[in-house]
Amino acid sequence: MYIDWTYIVLVLPAMLFAMWASSRVNSTFKRYKNTRNSRGLTGAQAARWVLDRNGLTNVPIEHISGSLTDHYDPSANVVRLSDDVYGSTSTVAIGVACHEVGHAIQHATNYAPVKIRTAIVPITNIGAKLSVPLIILGLILSSFGEVFVMIAYVGCALYGLVTIFQLVTLPTEFNASSRALKTIEETNLLQGEEFKQAKQVLSAAAMTYVAALAVSLAQLMRFLIIIGGRRSD
Repeated sequence: MYIDWTYIVLVLPAMLFAMWASSRVNSTFKRYKNTRNSRGLTGAQAARWVLDRNGLTNVPIEHISGSLTDHYDPSANVVRLSDDVYGSTSTVAIGVACHEVGHAIQHATNYAPVKIRTAIVPITNIGAKLSVPLIILGLILSSFGEVFVMIAYVGCALYGLVTIFQLVTLPTEFNASSRALKTIEETNLLQGEEFKQAKQVLSAAAMTYVAALAVSLAQLMRFLIIIGGRRSD
């Protein structure tokens, strides 16, 4: 029986970390989703207030279905808030809504990491689709000559673009949360324990992006080790 030690040693720990991070976000959000903020603001109202305060009166807020499907769409320049955030008065809904507004502010102020991430999206999408098939093809054909191993390395290079995308995403997400928490604190949208609850859910969400980068790096290292071993055979 073949055991892939590269997966067990490299990828599996990163996958477990990712599962833990995702579970932590969900559990933290569920813990406080029924804790009403003292000002009685909904997520949509808080988002609208922060957008207007930053001169982004042209950015609309839309309601979308799902749980924690909140996002800012730069192509449409719109903030979309989920069922658990849009009309919710929970402390964590305010935190999530302000986080998405943070992305809108980044877009409006030409925040450098956002510009970089947007620029590499097309080629990253190509890398995500072609990288693994090319790696597998290169490994299958490697027995016919070393030149075919280069196909696998091309696949690794494309996968590396996905990893770079994950890397650039980190400062983008951390900065959006930092902007959200600063605005919430300075304007007293939330106070005391309410602020701590919003901070907890945003901190938990940030770890999911760290975990995504860890998985991507671990998988890239695994591919390189496997290809290097095939090349030396």
